[in-house]
Amino acid sequence: MATAAAAGEPESPAELLLRAAALVPLERYALAALVLASAFLYRFLELHVLGDLLRGLRGGRVALAFHPDSQVYHRVASGCRSLHGRYLATPWLASPHLQTLFLGIWGRPPSVTYRRQLYTVRDGGTIALDWLLASDCEVVTSCDGTISSDDSTPIVVVVPGLTSDSTAAYVKHLVFSMASNGWNVVVGNHRGLGGISITSDCFYNGGWTEDIREVVNYLHQKYPQAPLFTVGTSLGANILVKYLGEEGENTPVAGAASICSPWDLLVTSRFISRKLVQRCYDKALAIGLKGYAKLHQPVLARLANWEAITSSRSTREFDHHATCVVAKYETVDTFYRKCSSANYIGNVSVPLLCISALDDPLCTKEAIPWDECRANKNIVLATTPNGGHLGFFQGLTAGRLWWVEPVSEFLSALHDSPCMHRRKTQEHGLQSPLESSIDKGPYVNLMEDGMVAAVTNEDTNIQDSLDKQIARETGGSDGKVDVQQTGITRGLHDESQSAEMNTVSSEDNVAPAEGPAESQEQREELSADKIRDVIAPVKKSINQLIKSQGRSVWWLAYIAVVTSWPLLGTLGFFLYRKKFRNSSPAKWLLRS
Repeated sequence: MATAAAAGEPESPAELLLRAAALVPLERYALAALVLASAFLYRFLELHVLGDLLRGLRGGRVALAFHPDSQVYHRVASGCRSLHGRYLATPWLASPHLQTLFLGIWGRPPSVTYRRQLYTVRDGGTIALDWLLASDCEVVTSCDGTISSDDSTPIVVVVPGLTSDSTAAYVKHLVFSMASNGWNVVVGNHRGLGGISITSDCFYNGGWTEDIREVVNYLHQKYPQAPLFTVGTSLGANILVKYLGEEGENTPVAGAASICSPWDLLVTSRFISRKLVQRCYDKALAIGLKGYAKLHQPVLARLANWEAITSSRSTREFDHHATCVVAKYETVDTFYRKCSSANYIGNVSVPLLCISALDDPLCTKEAIPWDECRANKNIVLATTPNGGHLGFFQGLTAGRLWWVEPVSEFLSALHDSPCMHRRKTQEHGLQSPLESSIDKGPYVNLMEDGMVAAVTNEDTNIQDSLDKQIARETGGSDGKVDVQQTGITRGLHDESQSAEMNTVSSEDNVAPAEGPAESQEQREELSADKIRDVIAPVKKSINQLIKSQGRSVWWLAYIAVVTSWPLLGTLGFFLYRKKFRNSSPAKWLLRS
């Protein structure tokens, strides 16, 4: 540059820019790098402290979704102060990732001392039930640590999340709060957790509801006077909601709460493998699952490929090599679809409070079933803009979890209201939400208005009974002819035919009680009349079917002519073009 300046040549723009940059102090560059790094870190960690400051440190408002006619909302949730307020995160934890990380590392849980009870389920598995009684939180107590069978103190059953047990910080926060309010609390640890060995060839998973079903039924039988409430957290919330949907009215649970549920396991699985920060969570969960598997290596290595399990780098790979093999699912997607609690929300018959954070880094808001929750009168869904995964820290010292307070308020208000669920035993088994009733009826029923409806197994069984009854009445040796004659019309009977069948059955039941035995001719005549009465409505249905098909043929003919008219017109023009040429316009005018 000095040579160029001495020669009188002008400097290039790049040289001028470099000279100007050299004049800037290094401290300015360091400050600019710090600002850029802070902006990147603010975006990467999804910090929202500036947004909280702009809102005047009031926090985000709690949004509620519920059915307009929901008595659970109007009589229970409407009186919960925390559900109609705002949530402000701890300023130095104003990030979903910081909240989730702080909860896992420390969490500042209260001091809790459990009373352990070992419970053996039907398949031989062992579950650790950790109790914290209301008397344990009293300063002066004379209780011996037992509950009488006629005790009416409410019992709360807590279902922890993935690889979590009663020692988790968020579990202790909830347990201590409920016990301090005068309720007895029991944590139902998943099998293989809480320091308990696997005593059967069955492991728990995200859709395993047998353990909570047995625990709830056991507690209900042992303490029939005590109302039962349940709280599920994270994956435990998915298990709880799935259980409530499977049981419907048949569960003894009086009320429940679901905290940070994944809802749809397939959507959640794809979410945590989408971005860099979510993939970090995925690897951390996989490490926790492999640690759980290592505790029970002798059993798991016998049931699945142990080398593939230890080499898993994500939760999906672990589920592929371990969960699907032990639980006998065809694929990982099949496991996720069948075990997602979102499929069972419509059948939940228990007052249920659901709490989720929209910035949850593990359970994405994309999986929240908003419409399904609004359609169920028993569900109240509460969402907050911030909170992380099970964090919801509040206060300058981060000594409390916000979601514990609305759960306590909701269950207490529910206990004092007439909305508590009462067990109603179902007469029929619950149909799986993934099954279709049409698949179980291979025939159709043609109604009088021309509509086609599926015929269920009950209708098929009635028709089979009718066939056998006619065969007996005709007195055939094997009954093949008569059964085939009526079996041809199976699936085409309507309501009038059902009434006729009831009449036939009634006459059959009454006939043997009438006076002396009838002659052979009278019995044959009676049988013939019955057959004609049964076949008459069938003939009517067949005539309707023929009539309906006739209309369909005419409609098809009309559609065929309209759609093929351009092609036929062109073809006719080429075939009769000579006649068209001989017929000039003048001749047409003369003829007219």
